[in-house]
Amino acid sequence: MVDPRELVHAERRGRTLLLTLDHPPVNVLSRAVLEALSARLEEAESDLEVRAVVLGSAAEKAFAAGADIREMAPMGSREAREHGGRGQAVTRQIERLPLPVIAAVHGVCLGGGCELSLACDFVLASEDAVFGQPEINLGVMPGWGGTRRLPRRVGPARARRWILTGRPVPAAQAHDEGLVDRLVPRSELLSAALELAHELSTKPPLAVAAAKYALLEAIDPGIEEGLAYELELWSQLFDTPGQKEGMRAFLDKRPLTETGRADWERLSKSFPWGPRTSEGRPRKGNNP
Repeated sequence: MVDPRELVHAERRGRTLLLTLDHPPVNVLSRAVLEALSARLEEAESDLEVRAVVLGSAAEKAFAAGADIREMAPMGSREAREHGGRGQAVTRQIERLPLPVIAAVHGVCLGGGCELSLACDFVLASEDAVFGQPEINLGVMPGWGGTRRLPRRVGPARARRWILTGRPVPAAQAHDEGLVDRLVPRSELLSAALELAHELSTKPPLAVAAAKYALLEAIDPGIEEGLAYELELWSQLFDTPGQKEGMRAFLDKRPLTETGRADWERLSKSFPWGPRTSEGRPRKGNNP
């Protein structure tokens, strides 16, 4: 049995801790990978010699291909809420780490992988990187902070296009739209990330931590409530035909069969657009 911590390698490079996702072939973000990454982030925070973190990938073709669909497909809303909470906790852990975190992204960076990068302070990407939030094609939506963090990085209109179409976004476009801070050749990606980490590690650590927290508060003061709202909607989708068909089609490697709106009223009862009272207010239970 593989030691879960081997799914994320840790290596000191001076005052930088390099964390490398290593779950072949494409770093699918299973529960075990999330737990391993969380443990490594705790190590980074507790090691007083560490001043910056770089998050990279050992996979040739991917930074992270997203959450483990095989793991999620059979879930109902209760299990999905627990699992989504686990993913949100890791992205929040990255975001609130009192150290700068740099994502070094190459290859595929989709779904949960994209959400990991969104939680980082800086995103460096090779020219072959491809970003995206394709969850809509699985009958769900981003559930690890994507609906909250993507709009603040690329703006509401672009985030709406990313999330509602599920289209892949090439690195050059992601750079133009504000998600990627710097584009570099693949051969220079790690060295560029480590160089930035070294620069950040020379700054006074308490000032860096305070500035990071102040920026987070200024950029998104309501993030806790926003993440709770996202998680509620995301998990409810796991009791719908669209999610069952979307994930089954993905695993079967076949085109998605449209589910339509035949049972729309019943399925909408617990959602914000569901039935309302005679006064026009949402009924109890359908306003997360």
